[in-house]
Amino acid sequence: MNERKLKILAAVVEFYVRTGEPVGSKMIASLPEIHVSAATVRNDMAVLEQLGYLEQPHTSAGRVPTIQGYRLYIDELMSPACLPEEECARLDDMLAVHGSMSEELLIQNATTALAELTQCAAVVSDFSPQFSVISKVEVIPTGKRVYVILLITSGGSIKNKACRLEFDLTNEQLHWFSGYLSEHLEGISVSDLSDELMENLTAAMSAYMMSLAPLVQGVFELYKDLRQHALLCKGEKHLFSYEDLDKMEVVRFIEHKDELIQLMDDSFSGIRVVFGKDKNNFVIGNSSMIVSKYRKGRKNVGSLGVIGPMRLDYAKVIPYIEYFSQKITDLISEQSEQSERTGEIKPDEEDEK
Repeated sequence: MNERKLKILAAVVEFYVRTGEPVGSKMIASLPEIHVSAATVRNDMAVLEQLGYLEQPHTSAGRVPTIQGYRLYIDELMSPACLPEEECARLDDMLAVHGSMSEELLIQNATTALAELTQCAAVVSDFSPQFSVISKVEVIPTGKRVYVILLITSGGSIKNKACRLEFDLTNEQLHWFSGYLSEHLEGISVSDLSDELMENLTAAMSAYMMSLAPLVQGVFELYKDLRQHALLCKGEKHLFSYEDLDKMEVVRFIEHKDELIQLMDDSFSGIRVVFGKDKNNFVIGNSSMIVSKYRKGRKNVGSLGVIGPMRLDYAKVIPYIEYFSQKITDLISEQSEQSERTGEIKPDEEDEK
């Protein structure tokens, strides 16, 4: 793989991304940076095909990049676009950051903006609750035989669950139940919560009084909610406009997009590109997903990216993803530091009762 072959590969990728048409040797030879004949280019393209970087859709057609060719281009040959200051200012306006905006709203704005800018589906997974500690658990009577279990984490998440009992609890029963939850859950990291811990907890509470079963079930549902990663997707409609993508596969993706969470949350740093043909659980075959982590302090707490056709302008799209993921990192890390200094908890979200 000498420098000339790498230039030819880069030219094939960039021309194919722009036109969607197989690329011939004459077109490549006409480029000013390629200083050899069409015959030499044709021989080099044949070598690139043998090495697995190019393929020929039809015998008489030019060549198109393979997944391996795209990977080499993205990792070593691509020159990402540099975002000028005025473009960065426009992106900040799209985020619409105002004062102490919640982390949830900030991520929603970034996802919407990314979908609009790239004309792809923008996806974000959030697993920041995993790094939180349960800071408060309380049982609050709110009406006749109705009690709300309130759970607050150090990360600012507020979860609540309304439960209806067959009778009103006495003050002694309410005090015991609230105290038991506080003693065994407050100070516990969400990541340390396990099925075994919750089963032991519910068994002990049920032994005290079987009639508390609705409250016990409420605690278990809140636990499952805390452990669940959130996935947000915007701009799925853009995927229907790409002829490269199978429309039925796009529909299946929209119906089952939660299956992407594990794929997005796999540990990695920097930009990661996943191609549909590479992954059985990625239901859109001729597609790519570009993902970057965002952090809170030094911890990875989520992933932000886009899904589009494999024939995507990576040099243009990747800088947008990098900018938004870094901006989210800076803003939520700054808010977290401010909260720690003041001892204030700013809720990211509140479930409906």
